Amino acid sequence: MNELQLIQSKIYEIRGQKVMLDKDLAELYQVTTGNLNKAVQRNIKRFPVDFMFQLTKSEFEEQNLIFQNGTSRWGGTRKFPFAFTEQGLAMLSGVLNSDIAIQVNINIMRAFVAVRQKLIMPPIDKFTVLKQEIKDLKEYIEETFTDYNDINEDTRIQLELINKTLAELQVQKTLSDKPRNPVGFVKPK
Repeated sequence: MNELQLIQSKIYEIRGQKVMLDKDLAELYQVTTGNLNKAVQRNIKRFPVDFMFQLTKSEFEEQNLIFQNGTSRWGGTRKFPFAFTEQGLAMLSGVLNSDIAIQVNINIMRAFVAVRQKLIMPPIDKFTVLKQEIKDLKEYIEETFTDYNDINEDTRIQLELINKTLAELQVQKTLSDKPRNPVGFVKPK
């Protein structure tokens, strides 16, 4: 697993936002979670609630994070982890100023961009291509049937005109089939 995929695997969706947790960030920055959180607390003005928030117990359990985070000696998590949004991570790069932190932050930003691109343009697979081809074929068939129905309507009108003309001709023929009086002075018997 390359570094970008590793970072992407540590991006969670919590409260409708893509976030990373303090423990995962500390691991990437190669510092302890406590030191990371102390640096954040020293610069707390840089982290408003839309940049960083602490998970609740239900969010913590819902994300199945119990086995991913450390526990204290007494058998439970003392504090629930902090979650950093993309803006919070950008702000974190100003707080942690080591060469490792700079490089990790660049990779984290790339990972967030990649995640966003996957959401905007999902990878094209055979199923998606087939689905599009079926949709195109359906549209073509509907268009063809519409044209066919238009032709049928025109043909129907033409056939009605032909039938009307034939009926008129037949009436004229019937009238012409009556015996006619001969021309002249002799009366027929």
